[in-house]
Amino acid sequence: MLEARLLIGGLDQASSTGATYQRLNPATGDTASVAAAATLDDADAAVAAAQAAFPGWSATAPNERRRLLLKAADCLQARAPEFIAAGVAEAGGVAGWYGFNVMLASSMLREAASLTTQIAGEVIPSDVPGLMAMGMRQACGVVLGIAPWNAPVILGTRAIATPLACGNTVVLKSSEICPAVHRLIGKVFEDAGFPAGVVNVISNAPQDAAAVVARLIANPAVKRVNFTGSTKVGRIIAQQAAQHLKPVVLELGGKNPLLVLDDADLDEAVQAAAFGSFFNQGQICMSTDRIIVDNKVADAFVEKLRVKTAGLRAGKPGEEGAVLGGMVDASAAGRVAGMIADAEAKGAKLVCGSADRDGNVLQAAIIDHITPDMAVYQEESFGPIVGIIRVDGDEAALAEANASEYGLSAAIFSRDIGRAMALARRVESGICHINSSTVADEAQMPFGGVKASGYGRFGGKAGIAEFTDLRWITIQSGHRHYPV
Repeated sequence: MLEARLLIGGLDQASSTGATYQRLNPATGDTASVAAAATLDDADAAVAAAQAAFPGWSATAPNERRRLLLKAADCLQARAPEFIAAGVAEAGGVAGWYGFNVMLASSMLREAASLTTQIAGEVIPSDVPGLMAMGMRQACGVVLGIAPWNAPVILGTRAIATPLACGNTVVLKSSEICPAVHRLIGKVFEDAGFPAGVVNVISNAPQDAAAVVARLIANPAVKRVNFTGSTKVGRIIAQQAAQHLKPVVLELGGKNPLLVLDDADLDEAVQAAAFGSFFNQGQICMSTDRIIVDNKVADAFVEKLRVKTAGLRAGKPGEEGAVLGGMVDASAAGRVAGMIADAEAKGAKLVCGSADRDGNVLQAAIIDHITPDMAVYQEESFGPIVGIIRVDGDEAALAEANASEYGLSAAIFSRDIGRAMALARRVESGICHINSSTVADEAQMPFGGVKASGYGRFGGKAGIAEFTDLRWITIQSGHRHYPV
């Protein structure tokens, strides 16, 4: 059983009332972790600790911030076995997924380290004689990061890495589903020797989440908010931040399309579609939810995908022959099974898989001939299912791709790169990959969506703009004439 206490001002502590809550292992039903249930006072204390640490951290030389971030990357990798064990116990899935999380999160810390000397401004020409005008970027203060459970090491680290590189201090509000994983991220920064209060981590009981988040956002010392999670909760976060006129970065849900044009390499498209649809049981914001395929190649493509998917068996942790794991809990598996049943009842063809489940384990499913009246057509599935939409021609494929409130990731398969690029420019998404999966991430890339998938960008230099203030500062040399 894992324990997750609060990290506030460099101190490992219980909640102010001593309250805790349990996270159950979704595969076994046993207690996976016991976490401190932060109070509103604890939320205030975490922000106060970050605020107190801000003057010193923001004045820290960029190469010292770089050294510490690189050290944190090494420390994170050193704790890989702990992250893997905690991830499997709290959120389900397979060990390889959490190993991948550690690898990419370490890369994000190294990328953040490279940014510490890239927080640059510019000299702007002025019409005023003797005036030097500058646009200068500087740290904004305390940043609140709210991270989800589905890629817990990646997204927990992403929530704080670039803010730290920019000279901000942070409060990470962990997911109620994986508090031990997110508290381990705090331990990484302790291992690396970050000053007390620069990184703070708080956990809360599920029933207290709304109140704790509202308290954190309302705190005047919090200058930026970033949230990764569902569009439903993202709207609430955005509204609360707007009430306090605070900038927020939102990376939300997706209904990500993969377009297979009539000249596509079908074997490559199948490999990308299977990976994008079923990796981590489809519990990724970028997961392929819709495959839009030209009728000229649809039958051949669907058959090839059926054969590929039939070999991707899901099972409990450690189960022999299981390539995929269980979902985050049995209720999530039940929700997705309901989407399969709804589609079948409305005339869709189930090519592979079924609505039957074993607790939190649901086998990968392909649903052909989906239509707008089906839940699987409209709603983000966030599970190991994918819908097939058959179309005639590129314009019909594009119309289907854009017929969603979401706009996170997309993919297009075609041997004609010019043709694919012309479509990519018209797809309403923040990310589009040609001849590659909808699921892809690199630390240096601008990551984010449009429409109901959110706004703002994580990653690389794009993140600097999100987590700094751009100020206009001038220096007047010599006499300046004023009209009065």
